[in-house]
Order: sequence, then C-alpha cells, then structure tokens
Amino acid sequence: MTTSPSSRPAEAEDGAPAVPRADCTADSAGGVTFDVAVAAAPDAALVLRRKGRGDDVRLPLTPVSQGRLRAVLPSTVDLPEGRWEAHVYGAGGADLTVRPGIRDLRALVDRTPDPRTEAVAVRIPYATADGSLAVRSWRRAPHAEAGDITFAADGTDMTVEGLLYGVELDGDAFIEARLRGDGGRIHREPVTGEEHSFAFTLPYAPLAEGRDGAGRAWDLWLTPRTGVPAIRVARLLDDVADKQPVFKYPVLPVGEDGKTVAFPYYTLDNDLTVQVSTP
Repeated sequence: MTTSPSSRPAEAEDGAPAVPRADCTADSAGGVTFDVAVAAAPDAALVLRRKGRGDDVRLPLTPVSQGRLRAVLPSTVDLPEGRWEAHVYGAGGADLTVRPGIRDLRALVDRTPDPRTEAVAVRIPYATADGSLAVRSWRRAPHAEAGDITFAADGTDMTVEGLLYGVELDGDAFIEARLRGDGGRIHREPVTGEEHSFAFTLPYAPLAEGRDGAGRAWDLWLTPRTGVPAIRVARLLDDVADKQPVFKYPVLPVGEDGKTVAFPYYTLDNDLTVQVSTP
C-alpha cells in the first residue's frame, strides 16, 4: 500500500479540503475506486484527461459520507493506453486538480490473470512529479508479459521467461530484436514453451555487430504462432507504474574491446528493450 505524505491539505470554509484529495483502491480486474475529499456539488464528476491527447473520461461522483464523494472506474470502461490526469468538475464550476491520498494497490502485486483472457487491462494510480494524481493505463490484446530475466554466467546472453495472454504458442514461435530507428535490422531467435508459457535466450554479440561506436536500442517482439502478428514484450502486471527506475539489470561487456556493453531495460511505456552502447 502506498500512502500520501502526512501533511494535511488546507480546508475550505465548509471543512472540505480546498484542494481535492483522493484515496484510490485498485482491483485485480483492472478497476479503480476513487474516494475524494471535496465539497459536494450538483453534477460533480471525476474527470480523467489523457495527457497529450485532451480526450476525457467522466465518472460521476456520489456522496458516501460527510465531505467525501466516490467515483468508480470499472474494468469494462475503455481507457486507452496513456497517462490520465485526475480532475474534479462541478465544485462551483471549477476544474480542480486532484492530489493523491492513500493508494491501495495490493491487488496488483503478483497479479496473474487467466491467460485465456482476450485482453489485459491495467490501470495503476500514481503520483506525478508535481504531486498530482494520475492513472497509468494499458490495454493489450494479445499480450506478452515479461517475467524473470536471467543472464549467462559468462555474460554473453540473457534469458527471458513470461506468459502469453489471449493466444497460445506453437512450434514456430520466435522472438525478434528489432533495431530502433532507420536501420531496419532484425535479429531472430526461437521461443520455447507450451500453451501460454514462453522463454527465449537472446545473445548479445549479434546486436553489437557493425555498430561503429553508435548506441543501439533493440525492441523485443514475440510472434507466438504462424498467422498471428508480433506482440511487443512488456511488463505490466504489477503495482509499479514506471518500471524503468525500479527494475535494474546487469550492464555486461560485449565483444573483446572491453568498452561495449549491453543491458535490458523497460521503456517509458514499460516495453522491454536491449541497449548496446559504449559509455
């Protein structure tokens, strides 16, 4: 469970906080409940606004106790992938930014939906850099969830294990490391596993060939069976909204120059990528 700082917000004359503050509870199906400390008003609503897009999702606010209103985001409501900032409308016609209170994310820890489900919906409430409340949302159909990542004793390759959602493997499954940018290069390796479990080993040396000192980012895509489009490998099913600063992996030397290194990391969208560079 993640909690807000201990300092209390300023209060308006009626005893409600001058700045709305919301406690959030996430459920394992992808729904979120918001309990907002704010003065009641006719047609009050919690509005989630997607950053950089301007589209809104409006959720009615209904009283649950003195000075507290509740909004519910069901897992069945479409919330396209992105970062959604929380606002309260209807309090005297104001558009008020919401601050985070207690965020109960226990249901998201070690979350493992039924792999046969058609799509994976993920909504994680989090505090932005400026201290506002937002919701990070993904909807992937199908989805390749990265799990444990291990490394060869000599540091020459990495092995990724994971689960597939919405599709099963067959004997022709493969992983592609796709060079980001204009190069268009692809390195392919076989995928092992059965039904919804997968594993692949990716050697680093081919990703460093012909690099001429330039940094390279290789995005990982899994093709589970013939006729199914490639699926971006990502880690979404836990309570961490931004994986990049949390999940750190070994930086290992590649080749014989003693300078070139390779390491996996998660992008800002929590997709799995391998970086090859010379620090």
